[in-house]
Amino acid sequence: MSLTDQQVIQYNKEGYIAPIDALTKEQALEARKEIELIEKEMPDEINKSGRYNVHLISPKLDEIVHNSKILDAVEKIIGRDILVCSSTLFIKDPDQKGFVSYHQDSKYIGLEPHNWVSAWVAITDSYEENGCMRMWPGSHQEATEKDHDQKFDEGNLLTRGQTVNNVPENEVKPVELKAGQVSLHHPRIVHGSGVNKSNDRRIGFVIQSYIGTNVKQTLGKNGVQIARGEDKFNYHEVIGRPKSLMSKEDLILRQKENQSLQEIFYAGSDKRSEY
Repeated sequence: MSLTDQQVIQYNKEGYIAPIDALTKEQALEARKEIELIEKEMPDEINKSGRYNVHLISPKLDEIVHNSKILDAVEKIIGRDILVCSSTLFIKDPDQKGFVSYHQDSKYIGLEPHNWVSAWVAITDSYEENGCMRMWPGSHQEATEKDHDQKFDEGNLLTRGQTVNNVPENEVKPVELKAGQVSLHHPRIVHGSGVNKSNDRRIGFVIQSYIGTNVKQTLGKNGVQIARGEDKFNYHEVIGRPKSLMSKEDLILRQKENQSLQEIFYAGSDKRSEY
């Protein structure tokens, strides 16, 4: 399942690659059921700002994070030594107006250098009607990051409502995925997604990010898992994988990691949103 040389060329040119077949539909459905079980048993645990690092309390999401097919593809981009540095759930319910403004992941995440990649895993089908991701191909190639307005606007699922203005819609491409498929995107590519206009949930699970071991966290500290290879740099604290679904020990670890992540995401800001 490793990427072909042509796919790597495409990733370098356009800033993303999709679709990549990784999970079966049954595996994706099992992950959805586990997410919804956590929502039922602990309704506040993964709501709003609780959407981060759910893989630390969910064995099904942990399996996805360490899925060999995804790691094979990631390895072709960042190399053999791979660390897992946080994850995020993006859930859009049909009765809500959630969207993601156009932005670059690298802007507020503090990971330098940009030897890392985000993997967007479709837990449900993701298509234009239900608010799939939209990419601006080639926008990652500029040497500097684009200016972002911090809008904190209602319905925006990003922490600060960070927004790149004047994105040329005629150049933006939808990334449609079937449940179980994955897209990989570059830290600097401009991307976003619209409102879910369908009659079912759209659930995306983002490993954000898979980082090379030479990557430092410049805005704070957070733990990492070793997904593959060896960490010869030791820039980060290594944390473990979940013992069982929603175990007390894992819930405590996840709370600690999420607090650290919030400090990173809001570094330099005197305002915070519910995300």
